[in-house]
Amino acid sequence: MKASRFVIFNGLLLIVSFPVHAHIGVGAAYVLFDGLLHPLIGVDHFLVMLAIGLWAAMRGGRALWLLPVTFLMAMGMGAALHFAGITVIAAESWVAFSVLAAGVLVLRNTPMSSVLAVALVAVFALGHGYVHTAELTNGADVLAYSAGFLLTTAFLHGLGIAFGLLGKARLKMIGTGFGLLCAVVGASLLVGI
Repeated sequence: MKASRFVIFNGLLLIVSFPVHAHIGVGAAYVLFDGLLHPLIGVDHFLVMLAIGLWAAMRGGRALWLLPVTFLMAMGMGAALHFAGITVIAAESWVAFSVLAAGVLVLRNTPMSSVLAVALVAVFALGHGYVHTAELTNGADVLAYSAGFLLTTAFLHGLGIAFGLLGKARLKMIGTGFGLLCAVVGASLLVGI
């Protein structure tokens, strides 16, 4: 019980400590560096990307590469939706919900088919890709920026996988703690939207 209180308390501190401003127009994103930094400055993006890697490690087998690759491809498609001028309704809510849902998936490690797991990951990633590009202004280097956020996303997935594989002896505890953190942050973000 003490561990869950610790996770909840630290999750609440994270909410207070890291404002979710990765995609509400703070600053202008123009180049590769901005794309590399973007997934790191919003706790919502950061947590989901780590969660996908951790969940892939928990599922094992083909999921180790299938879930992260699916996320990257779908995130690119989400960015393409924005560049094509297609409006995604309630994209911010979609992203906030993905934090909560990814937390529950990691927390419970619910058995499901690979097809359903891939579909869920793709839905999360479409929203993230869309909002990653929403604040780009005229003159932005779209390809460099997109390459930047895809590279950082791949790194965060790899970090999540590494935590899962290196902590195999404590994977249940890691999954419970991190999943609970994501769920608390996601619920808080949804309430705040």
